[in-house]
Amino acid sequence: MPVGYRSRLRWMMPLMLLAALIFPAIATKYLLTVAILGLIYVLLGLGLNIVVGLAGLLDLGYVAFYAIGAYGLALGYQYLGLGFWAMLPLGAIMAALAGALLGFPVLRMHGDYLAIVTLGFGEIIRLVLNNWVSFTGGPNGISVPAPTLFGLEFGRRAKDGGVPIHEFLHVSYNPNLKFIFIYGVLCLVVVLVLFIKHRLTRMPIGRAWEALREDEIACRAMGLNHVLVKLSAFMLGASTAGIAGVFFATYQGFVNPTSFTFFESALILAIVVLGGMGSTLGVVLAAFVLTVAPELLRGFDEYRVLLFGVLMVLMMIWRPRGLVRTSRTGVSVRKGVAP
Repeated sequence: MPVGYRSRLRWMMPLMLLAALIFPAIATKYLLTVAILGLIYVLLGLGLNIVVGLAGLLDLGYVAFYAIGAYGLALGYQYLGLGFWAMLPLGAIMAALAGALLGFPVLRMHGDYLAIVTLGFGEIIRLVLNNWVSFTGGPNGISVPAPTLFGLEFGRRAKDGGVPIHEFLHVSYNPNLKFIFIYGVLCLVVVLVLFIKHRLTRMPIGRAWEALREDEIACRAMGLNHVLVKLSAFMLGASTAGIAGVFFATYQGFVNPTSFTFFESALILAIVVLGGMGSTLGVVLAAFVLTVAPELLRGFDEYRVLLFGVLMVLMMIWRPRGLVRTSRTGVSVRKGVAP
């Protein structure tokens, strides 16, 4: 990233954080839901960006880990009584373990072969969720509990002798409280993931991901354990998708298999490509562009998908390396200077 651009970004960040804080106070329910979806796709894009953008592993079944997080919350509540706060870390762990189970045997594959296997994994998870009716509810889906904050509920009337949060705070009831809560927690999680990703890319493991992406043969010749390095990227990306799935299920209040089709994997991959492979800022921008654009095109229902596709093609012609280009790591030798 150019130095001038980086300096402009430093003073833009406080303004963006201030806008994020003010937004819930002035936004309508519709705008809040669009912002929540945008932040969920930011999480998904950041996770897949580690796998595809940094480690160079083409994963076409990424939506499976998203589904594991979402169904983990729904089934965890139904069978174990676990709520949002318990399943937030557990959803990440479950998705990471699923990533390890898939990744360890298949990460010796490359390119198209890896893409086909991950695509198959994504479809297997969807079909299991769709056909195991007695456990997952099948096509009818399964309801998800509303989130709570220290046992306080966000509804107008509390259930099972609980206390509504507006009564506890002695304020008037606001129907947007649940969405403001989800938005606030989601913002904190996104900032945390951004920080972790920023630190990891500057640590040896981040350099190892980029090195394997550029030249795996050279890395293996230098003694780098390519399978474990790839597996770390795969598991970290999967855990991020699991967290996003928990937020999605909480936001929807209901999950079913139609939310986790291959189209979702393609959309998340489009976010990574459009934002710029390996670019964190680009992924954040692309996630909001691809979330807001379909909403703006709702007035053209018959042509929405066509217009969306045309906009994507034009964007890739205009910015073939993504919205935000990333500087390539490595050592460059200036002309006229001996190496």
